[in-house]
Amino acid sequence: MLERIIAEGASALGVPLPEGAEERYRTYFQRLTEANSDFNLTAIESEEDAARLHFLDSIAVAGLADLRGRTLADIGTGGGLPGLAIKIAVPETDLTMIDATEKKIDFLSRLTRELGLDCKCVAGRAEELGRDPEYREIFDFTVSRAVARLRVLAELCLPLTKVGGRFLAMKSDDCGGEVEEARAAVSALGGEFGEIREYTVPGTGIKRRLVVVEKTAPTDARFPRRWAAIAKRAP
Repeated sequence: MLERIIAEGASALGVPLPEGAEERYRTYFQRLTEANSDFNLTAIESEEDAARLHFLDSIAVAGLADLRGRTLADIGTGGGLPGLAIKIAVPETDLTMIDATEKKIDFLSRLTRELGLDCKCVAGRAEELGRDPEYREIFDFTVSRAVARLRVLAELCLPLTKVGGRFLAMKSDDCGGEVEEARAAVSALGGEFGEIREYTVPGTGIKRRLVVVEKTAPTDARFPRRWAAIAKRAP
């Protein structure tokens, strides 16, 4: 069932899947389920829900942004979403998955090897990596599916995004208030709001939005700040 749902859903989203992708999603689901009892990677356990709410929701990003041959950093990746699900659909994506929890990164390192996918898995905090010359302003795209306010995600993601690149925030369809709240922060971080692209997760009726932020200028050296400051107030 999972393979059929993903094949039909990806087609509906306009994302042609490479050969063997459905089998990779099957393995991904199995490993995610096995590891979930150890360190709580997902609240979604059913095969159908995982196919739609995890994998197709992530694949939708590949239908809305051309990631082929581009560098992509998935910030706060957790169990690899959306980054690894995108990589399976678009193997040409140069993917880096970043998470502060080392156990999750270890899991993703093992899984990507099993899937035969070349990905970089980094254990670290985005607000610290954003100050590291090895990672600062090097990615064509950054993406986050994390449950955090947009102004917070902007300060974690924009310092990692190169000038001319884009930060992609996966949000619900009622995120208008978050967008307005984040305008000043996005501007202070060298960004500018672009399109807000709407899509429906195939087979669910759930409407989602991909908020696109263009990186138009270098991020000031003051940012990102320490986590306590980021969480407390906007730049």
